Amino acid sequence: MPVSKNMDPKKCPMPVQDPEVRRNNFNEVALGYTYEMAVNEAKRCLNCKNKPCRSACPVSIDIPAFIEKVAAEDMEGAYQIISQSSSLPAVCGRVCPQETQCEGKCVRGIKGESVGIGRLERFVADYHREHCTETPKMPVQNGHKVAVIGAGPSGLTAAGDLAKLGYKVTIYEALHLAGGVLVYGIPEFRLPKVIVQKEIDNLKSIGVDIETNMVIGKVLTVDELFEMGNDAVYIASGAGLPRFMNIPGESLKGVYSANEYLTRINLMKAYKDHAKTPLKHSKNVAVVGGGNVAMDAARCAKRMGAENVYIVYRRGMAELPARKEEVEHAEEEGIIFKTLTNPVEVLGDEDGFVKGMKCVEMELGEPDASGRRRPIVKEGSEFVLDVDTMIMSIGTSPNPLIRSTTPGLDTNSHGCIITNGEDGLTTREGVYAGGDAVTGAATVILAMGAGKAAAKAIDEYIKNKNS
Repeated sequence: MPVSKNMDPKKCPMPVQDPEVRRNNFNEVALGYTYEMAVNEAKRCLNCKNKPCRSACPVSIDIPAFIEKVAAEDMEGAYQIISQSSSLPAVCGRVCPQETQCEGKCVRGIKGESVGIGRLERFVADYHREHCTETPKMPVQNGHKVAVIGAGPSGLTAAGDLAKLGYKVTIYEALHLAGGVLVYGIPEFRLPKVIVQKEIDNLKSIGVDIETNMVIGKVLTVDELFEMGNDAVYIASGAGLPRFMNIPGESLKGVYSANEYLTRINLMKAYKDHAKTPLKHSKNVAVVGGGNVAMDAARCAKRMGAENVYIVYRRGMAELPARKEEVEHAEEEGIIFKTLTNPVEVLGDEDGFVKGMKCVEMELGEPDASGRRRPIVKEGSEFVLDVDTMIMSIGTSPNPLIRSTTPGLDTNSHGCIITNGEDGLTTREGVYAGGDAVTGAATVILAMGAGKAAAKAIDEYIKNKNS
């Protein structure tokens, strides 16, 4: 029996914590759809013939098919469709930039708001986790081994896809906890760590082994992984090396990279009393940058008790690269946006602590190579921003350790591993790479897409090699 359509031009709003409450806790901000909300929102999908939303998904989820199941109240059927393409649905439903991908192509968005695809994916994944008691079935082993370097979204995705094909997969993770940026970078209020752990447990249940505290390039090399009997190696080590502006005063006490700041909070729980890796309780904080990581750092600083938190960004509000929802949440929580502003020096006191940040005002000129208008310094606009903490969030690069210990592995001028651009094949036979180690800092879902492509290519490579 056909399901009736909901032709409301607007998507069902996402329930959220009140800003005055949430900026004082690390609990998840978005509370998720109720069952009734999810069914009603699913009925807004037109189930288009050409499925433009699916073609815009980096992991090619059959979006109309899973939404049709939700509309028919078959939540487990919806989950099975999603899980055919995605190993981390509860994660993607929370952190994917759907507005520029699947939802950006939704036909309903032409004359109204797109279907809330990400919100529905999150609901389905959460519903499955809360109601399903079955353990995933162990795939039949094919006798071949693959090593994956890095337990972030790209490595986890590749490992999951390869395990389902029968490969014995071992992930080697440098940190003491699997998850990569999902655990050290994205705050609890956007992505609860229990969600990440559940997704990782699902991979372990189908035979994926994860060895932590394994710094490849130090403990083992890529060559030694092959000597251990692996038929292929997938490098998904991310981009954890922070960038700085190289302005005077960056070595002062109270200057952090966003990576360090977020790692201390997310992985080391610095917000808890008696934390082993505490953070300074700042009064005035400046976060330099305008991406999602900058929003995360600023919102964490507010939750750590800072009175004033500034986003300092050299372009305007319209050019902010962060997701619209993250910017809106930051504004609601009292984050102050000082756009068209650029730091030129960090000022310190006699004890070497940050006491201010010298800035200049900017104006936008002609477009640069990126297509965005180039920021130009406004003459005579210098001023001092009163801050005691500065967090640099202007991007990251891959760590050079793996490339420096792997002969025959070519990288570009930014330290990113060079691949054929299609399936992750590097300049070294049997070695594939993907995610931020190849692209530089990008999104979770793009890293997952690279993991899927590499898993398929590795499967074909091993089959051809042994045919």
